[in-house]
Amino acid sequence: MSDQIPPQVYYTLGGIFATLAVASLITWGVRRGRPDSNVKEVSQRVRTWWVIVGLFGIALVLGHTASVLFFALVSFLAFKEFLTLIPTRRADHRVLFLAYLSIPFQYYWVYSEFYGMFIVFIPVYLFMLIPTRMVIVGETSGFLRASGTLHWGLMTTVFSVSHAAFLLALVPSEQARVTAAWPDGSEAQLAGPALLLLLVFLTQFNDIAQFCWGKLLGKRKIVPTVSPGKTVAGLIGGVASTVVLAAVIGPYLTILDLPRALIAGLIIGLGGFAGDVSISALKRDLGVKDSGSILPGHGGILDRIDSLTFTAPLFFHYMYYLYA
Repeated sequence: MSDQIPPQVYYTLGGIFATLAVASLITWGVRRGRPDSNVKEVSQRVRTWWVIVGLFGIALVLGHTASVLFFALVSFLAFKEFLTLIPTRRADHRVLFLAYLSIPFQYYWVYSEFYGMFIVFIPVYLFMLIPTRMVIVGETSGFLRASGTLHWGLMTTVFSVSHAAFLLALVPSEQARVTAAWPDGSEAQLAGPALLLLLVFLTQFNDIAQFCWGKLLGKRKIVPTVSPGKTVAGLIGGVASTVVLAAVIGPYLTILDLPRALIAGLIIGLGGFAGDVSISALKRDLGVKDSGSILPGHGGILDRIDSLTFTAPLFFHYMYYLYA
């Protein structure tokens, strides 16, 4: 374990595991008391959460290398899942190899903290390389659709998600717009692990809060043709809950002060909604309910990180603007 990780990270992870333990006890009690109740899916979701949080928590406390590898694996699985959903041309098979090869390169820039290449590698170089390779193959039928969908997949599953990992390398500058203030005043602690934990925790909490508020009070639908379960009450209640939680744990866990923690909560709440409905639109366009089945009760990797594909770059650049 890294002794530089703030103790608040361990305490917050402990709180999350305690919450999961309570949820497991409740679902176990309901199933035992009412065997005919329909809590199987909820129970399955909770068990999967144990695996997700466990793997993420282990990677986080093991340090920078383990965390970067963890998100590289997430990007690989999400991109692979994306490719199983979209139709591809026979002529694109060699191009797909290039696309897969971009994942270790992108995460190497993250690992080596090479911000200049990290920020342009996929949006600029892959954006030009992929269509160029397609042109060399010589197949023009479906060219625009193939190059566009492939690049969209790389942007969402690799480039966007890699922003979460690059938070680990974020070091507040002495010339930053805002002076970083660690919870206990120590300057020896790493800012990144706490920021990463805050991002992932708030993003997943926002998903759950929007779902719960929608179930409780939701009537007016926002995008019924894309995601019928999304309601105005769910969005407002979820974003408000995320902002409140950000205000509580942001200044405790990270270098954020209260006003900027509130803004971070708002960014993650709204960004999470946008990411969620964008991936929903993709699945609806392709005629599938879930992107996969690797996570029992949740669906696929894309189903679980749909909100993160938007919140990670938004939160990263917010932090970068404030502290870098």
